[in-house]
Amino acid sequence: MFKTFYPDEYVASTYVLDFEKMYREGCRGLVFDIDNTLVPHGAAADEAAIQLFARIHHLGMKTMLVSNNGEARIKPFAQQVQTDYIYKAGKPKVEGYNKAMAKMGTDPKHTLFIGDQIFTDIWGGHNAGIRAVYIRPIALNTLFRKIRYGIEGPFRLLCRMRGERL
Repeated sequence: MFKTFYPDEYVASTYVLDFEKMYREGCRGLVFDIDNTLVPHGAAADEAAIQLFARIHHLGMKTMLVSNNGEARIKPFAQQVQTDYIYKAGKPKVEGYNKAMAKMGTDPKHTLFIGDQIFTDIWGGHNAGIRAVYIRPIALNTLFRKIRYGIEGPFRLLCRMRGERL
């Protein structure tokens, strides 16, 4: 029943993912959340993010940023990492994910979503038929974020009980 909330993979950081392996396995489109997935919440793209997107593009993969934030937050970040974006995506609704795939020219089988929230990123990706990777949030710097991520705690606990690592 809750399988849609369980990520396909769990990693400590976006920056440890093996994008070369993903490409060899047929992935052609990567959809990213920004805040707490690529950088701390509200931060601009840093050198690590810029280099990551350059590396991914060099492999031949397309990228998209899909966020529930407004354009004022997303556009400058997207320009820094040289990718397209969808703002106010309404995650976990599937429309943002589907728009991202349409813009990249990919389909669910060849697309992967990478994000830090179970109830928006992972759930939405799965609803759109996309494999979804859960990234441990970079920073829980406000009470609101601590509460928000705390609500997801039982799902992380269930995953650990199943022998999966978060």
